[in-house]
Amino acid sequence: MPTTLIAFLGACTLVAASPGPSTVLIIKQSLYSRRSGFLTVLGNETGVFVWGVVAAFGLTALLTASEVVYDVMRIVGAVVLVGFGVQALRQARRAKGPEEDAEDAQDAWTGTRKSGWASYRGGLLLNLANPKAAVFAMSFLPQFVPQGAPHLPAMIGLAALWAVYEVGYYGLYVWFVGRMKTVLSRAGVRRRLEQVSGGVMLLLGVRMALDG
Repeated sequence: MPTTLIAFLGACTLVAASPGPSTVLIIKQSLYSRRSGFLTVLGNETGVFVWGVVAAFGLTALLTASEVVYDVMRIVGAVVLVGFGVQALRQARRAKGPEEDAEDAQDAWTGTRKSGWASYRGGLLLNLANPKAAVFAMSFLPQFVPQGAPHLPAMIGLAALWAVYEVGYYGLYVWFVGRMKTVLSRAGVRRRLEQVSGGVMLLLGVRMALDG
């Protein structure tokens, strides 16, 4: 059991360290404030736990079995990514430097000032709109269920551990960006980071839309 747990946490580290849309969004939101970044992390990890529970009940198999359902989710995920990318590029145009904090950030969908709920919702939406996250959870978690252990409780427990572990891992990103905020909040640097994050999310969105 300890060996399995160590292997699982090692695998979780490799998964979290792999760059993806969630990492880009977390770093982007952390530019505004640690609160915004951390709530984005919590939203993302809620999505991780949800997909883990879905995989535990075997419902992810329905997603992989239905090409139509998978394609609908894929297109929705692509739209979400493109929406976040466009938001970042818009914010790059109006980046003002240190005086622009989390309260100045605009919600990608409503254009209103970003609240804590909007940060949490963004992380959650980005994760739940990604069908690959669901398929990955289905293939990842069963590998670490101890032999002879009840499958459903073990899978849910692993999903919870996965989510909690990533809260700590991505929390380090939020902390680091917060420590570097004096440098990162300079208008030129902020603008460049917004442009890069926006471009990356746009490309990921287009890739997801074309990845049949």
